[in-house]
Amino acid sequence: MSESSHPTPITRPPRQPRKGLTSTGVRKAASKSDRSRSREFAVQALYQVLVGKNETEAVDAFTRDLAGFSKADSVHFDALLHGCVEQSAALDALILPLLDRKLAEISPVEHAVLWIGTYELQHCLDVPWRVVLNECVELAKEFGGTDGHKYVNGVLNGLARQLREAEVAADKGAAR
Repeated sequence: MSESSHPTPITRPPRQPRKGLTSTGVRKAASKSDRSRSREFAVQALYQVLVGKNETEAVDAFTRDLAGFSKADSVHFDALLHGCVEQSAALDALILPLLDRKLAEISPVEHAVLWIGTYELQHCLDVPWRVVLNECVELAKEFGGTDGHKYVNGVLNGLARQLREAEVAADKGAAR
């Protein structure tokens, strides 16, 4: 018999896993910084405040007892939790004009992430605006709905232009 006229199928090497990411694209716990961990705990705490209407001090104490909290930046966690709760009305006032729906229609997870991003853009000037956006997108991917991270990215991108105008302009100019 003659050889088959079909070409030999191309075999690809096995796909290499991306280090530091889970199968859903979220960073693995071992590759997270102390600040990233503090943001994760802050999202969970703010969720309790938003949904459960729990007192901030009780939420703070509960969160500090969670497994893994010792690996978080507790000072940054304090700033985020207490700063977001104390300034919630002002943060909402900044967020609201950039929304395409009522604030009540935003998922509590995305709401908490938007508070964190807005707070950091305003008060944590040592954190570059792109890092704030990236960290918040990661939080929304990990804790939020399917496409919540896209919404968070859009809103915080608009806020970054407003709250960190010079930094964003300088960054965009350097990218050209």
